[in-house]
Order: sequence, then C-alpha cells, then structure tokens
Amino acid sequence: MEQIKKVVLAYSGGLDTSVIIPWLKENYGGCEVIAVCADIGQGDELNVVHDKALKSGASKVYIEHLTQDFLENYVWPTLQAGAVYEGKYLLGTSFARPLIAKRLVEIAQKENADAIAHGATGKGNDQVRFELTVKALAPNIKIIAPWREWTLKSREEEIAYANKHGIPVASENKTYSMDRNIWHLSHEGSDLEDPWNAPKNSMYLVSKAPEDASDKPEYISIDFEKGTPVAVNGEKMTAVALLEKLNEIGAKNGIGITDIVENRLVGMKSRGVYENPGGALLYYAHRELEYLCLDRQTFHYKETVAIRYGELVYDGMWFSQLREALAAFVDSTQQTVTGTVNLKLYKGNIMSAGAKSPYSLYSHDFVTFEADDVYDQTDATGFINLFGLPLKVRAMMQEKAGK
Repeated sequence: MEQIKKVVLAYSGGLDTSVIIPWLKENYGGCEVIAVCADIGQGDELNVVHDKALKSGASKVYIEHLTQDFLENYVWPTLQAGAVYEGKYLLGTSFARPLIAKRLVEIAQKENADAIAHGATGKGNDQVRFELTVKALAPNIKIIAPWREWTLKSREEEIAYANKHGIPVASENKTYSMDRNIWHLSHEGSDLEDPWNAPKNSMYLVSKAPEDASDKPEYISIDFEKGTPVAVNGEKMTAVALLEKLNEIGAKNGIGITDIVENRLVGMKSRGVYENPGGALLYYAHRELEYLCLDRQTFHYKETVAIRYGELVYDGMWFSQLREALAAFVDSTQQTVTGTVNLKLYKGNIMSAGAKSPYSLYSHDFVTFEADDVYDQTDATGFINLFGLPLKVRAMMQEKAGK
C-alpha cells in the first residue's frame, strides 16, 4: 500500500473503528492516526471514548461537540424543506454524516493529514455520504475505507484482531445494529431482517410502545419563526433544549416509531425501525403551519421539491449544487411560515388541535357559509366556463367525429 504519514479517522469508540486504528498503522507504513469523535447528542460517554482511542493506538483524539450545529444547519433546513425519504424516513443518519465528514476535513487540513478514514461498510449508504462530502470539500485528500480492503469477515475475527493488538473490547449485548443522535435512534438487523416480523416492543429504547403510553391525551404547542422551531408550550428555547423537550414529550406518548423497508442507494432494500419522537412532532407541526401560510401553487410545488431534497440528503449530496439551490427556494418559502401550532398526542397518534399565524392566508370572510360582502358567487359561472372549455371542445370534436 502507498505511504501515508497521517490519517484522520471518524471514530465512534465501537469495535470496528477501534480495530481500524492499529489496522491503519499496520497496513499504511506505521502512519499516525488521529481519532475524531463527533458528539451529536448520541449520549456516549465521551471520556471513555477518548481514553479507548488512545489505548487503541491513536496519537491524538478530538471530541467535537456539534449538536447545535447539527440541528441549526442540517436538521432545521431539512425540516423546512419537508424532506422525508420514501414517505417515512426522517433522515436521522443521512444528514449527520455530512456534518461529521465536514469536521473531518477541517481537522485533516489543520493537522496536515494525508488521508481520511471511516468505518462504514461496503454494503451501506454511509460510505457514500462520508466520501462525497470529502470529495466536495477536499477533492485531493485520500480516502481510506478499511471495510473495502481488509480481510476481516466477522465480529469474531475483529475481536481476535483486537485481542492480538491489546485493544480493550467491551462486552456488547446488542441485538440490533443501531445509530443514535439527538434526532433519532435506528434499529437494523437480527429479526428485523425478515420484513414479516413485527418489531418487538422490547426493542424501543427511546419511545414507549403506543399501547404503553398514557390513557389520557396530552396537548402541546410549538412556535415557529420563518419555518424554524423556537418554542414549546410558549417557552422559547435553544435548538438543543427544544428538541430534547419534544423528544421527552413524544417518547412518553409513543410518538414517532417508523418501520420501513427502504431502498438503499447501493441497490438493495433494507428494513429499519426508527424512533423519532421529537422529529415526528416537528414535521407534523411545520406542515400544519404551511397549510395556513403558503398559497396553493407554492405548497404543491414545494411538495415535489421535498421529495427531491430528501433523495439528495439520503444520497449524501448535501454539498451538491442542486441541494444548495433547492435550499434557497425553501428559504424563500419560509419567510411567512411563522406562528403557533397546537397538537393533541394520544398513544402514538398526532392530531391537529389548532393553528394560527399573522401571515395566514385563510380568510373567514371569503370561505364562510354565511352571508358575506366580499365574494360574488356569480363569478364562478364564467370561471367554470373558461376552465372547462378544453373539456367542452374535446367533447364537441368527439361528437362530430362520431366517437
């Protein structure tokens, strides 16, 4: 393998990335490895992660606290776009990877590193997300993906390799492959690999199962300013505090559990179950406010933009020109998406309980069934005649042609 002097590694503290440290040194000429752990609200014991990286052979460890950046610059723009992948997935892992990779690039440049490495497998989407971000921000830096190079084939082989190199191996009793941050928790593998199997309630680590939630509904309000959530139940909060509050409320009401067989970018279908209590509340509330504040043409066109935006985020194209252009469109639509939405929560269900906005396009004077002085119902005759003219002309042609 080519000579690499210094590598910056996306480090989680798990078995894979811990094994990668000595593997890089062994296979890339004794290179220096700098571990970078991104804190995006996953709840890791970061001090343990720091020490484990050093014990595994890293020369330096960066613990980067990025939760606020994650929400304000990645989650909120995606929420404003209304972007959901394949109608269900709220992109919890997808938009975290560009943020992490961007920080890897910044640290690699600061440390004058020759390469960036990650622990994503060759079967998944994350390898694409990491590497496209690196290509977009540092096109000349080398990318190392050990899972596409090494000969280790199983967890048992990784453990044996770790033991051989003196790497501490934690006893993990995890049934599922999971990814966690402040936005979501995902579950894959084990019995979920058969789509016929229903998720087990014992699997949920964030949300209650809906049937275990309270027998009484809970009402909440969420305030938005220009499409950005700013307050819960009238209390203004930072992005992090706001989502933590909504996660707590949603979780105890069994909100935000999603089961999906999705199309991976690499060509296969995979089954995942996501816990997204706060995110589900925000998406629902944001859409309710847009019903009030966006005109018909903008709302409908934005729905098509949301699908494409979601695909770009899922595919790791966060720093693409198209995603940035669509973001500019979305930002324009959000200038009047300000107001308050009330929600009723009950055993996994979110129900509308009222919304208001100073920019509401809803007019009682025009829509009322009672008497009004602003709408001349006779105007509808000419409108329908013109709107239906193509249908009438076609029917006349068919009659003439004997069809």
